[in-house]
Formats: sequence, C-alpha cells, structure tokens
Amino acid sequence: MRREALEVVANEGIGPYHLIRVKRGALHPGDPGQFFMLEAPGRVLPRPMSVCFAHASELAFLIDPIGPGTRALCELRPGDAIHLLGPLGNGWRLDVERPLLVGGGIGVAPLPYLSERLGRPPALLGFRSEWHAEAAALVPNAEVVLEPTYVTEALPGGYDVLACGPEPMLEALRALVPDAQLAWEAPMACGYGACYGCAVEVDGVLERLCVKGPVLAAA
Repeated sequence: MRREALEVVANEGIGPYHLIRVKRGALHPGDPGQFFMLEAPGRVLPRPMSVCFAHASELAFLIDPIGPGTRALCELRPGDAIHLLGPLGNGWRLDVERPLLVGGGIGVAPLPYLSERLGRPPALLGFRSEWHAEAAALVPNAEVVLEPTYVTEALPGGYDVLACGPEPMLEALRALVPDAQLAWEAPMACGYGACYGCAVEVDGVLERLCVKGPVLAAA
C-alpha cells in the first residue's frame, strides 16, 4: 500500500461517467477488484475506486459523479494533482475455468482490468439507458441488456460468475449462483479498516468490507 500525489493525464466523458487517467508513478495496480482511495486535494474526503485500466505508465478509473466527492474527482483536468492510496482490499480470485463477467451500471468500472487479466472472456452488462450503456464499449466481448430487462434474466448457465453492480443485482446473483464472486460497495472514509465506516453484515457477522472484501463469495 502506497500513497502518492500523481498527475491527471485525461478526463474523458463516457455516457454519464468520467474516465480519469492518471500517471501511475510507482504505484502497483493490485489485483482486479482491489481499490484505491482517490482524493481531489483540498476538496473533500477520498472516495474508493477500483482500477478500470492499468497500463505501463497510467492508471484509469471510471467514476459516476453522483455526490460531492465523486463530482470533485470528475472536475479534475489534465495537469491537476490527485492523491491515491492503495491498492487496498481483496479482489477476485482468477483461478476460474469458465469466467463470465457480470456488471450493472457503474459496476462495470473494474471489469475492463479484470477482462484483460482473464484473457477477455464473455461479459453480460446491464444498464438503465443507452446513454449509460456507452460504458459497455470499455469491456471486450460484452452483451448488453437495458431496463426493463435485467442481467439475471439473461444469465447463461455453466459459467464462473464474477460480478460488480448495485446491491439488488448482487443479491439476485447470490441466490442464482451460489459460487459467484461478488464485488460489493459501501461508504468508506479510510479504506484500510480504521474507521469502521464500511461495516456490513456478512453471514450474521459485522465485517469491514474494505478488509474482508470488497469481493466476497456469494455463499
């Protein structure tokens, strides 16, 4: 885990989202599903974001500007400074035989990096509109479904499911695919277990998602 001040390289709009690319510096991208705490210096508290792309000289993060913290990040421009702390948490296990990536909305953010590490397996992505679905272009070999159809209605059998998305989607996948690996979201202030702000109930026990997850086994 390292904390570095890095330079924003680009800020690209993709549907309602922003793809923020930063110089990588000495940071290791970690495993798919791990995350970094991103902070726009002098503005608001950091926010947890998974790596979308990892290149030799850059890291990229896909961000949905839904609150003051994420909006501050999405207002950064090339040349601005951004603080990163990470990688943090636990990502997906990659020792799967027949992977299927499943994403919903901004839950597609970590899937391009995961896809690259797994050799571009098939993906099933769900969005609320065609505007949001522009982000599907980031994920190779993706089939897209739009509301009112849900990914759980189009889910093929016989795959090892690795998923990220809204809680209702993950709960539905948990019931359908007991051996799925699911990436959950929770508010985080520190990202490494000190603040207990991301505590969630897992099998009747209160766990810090930043330490136990964010990727958890469905069963």
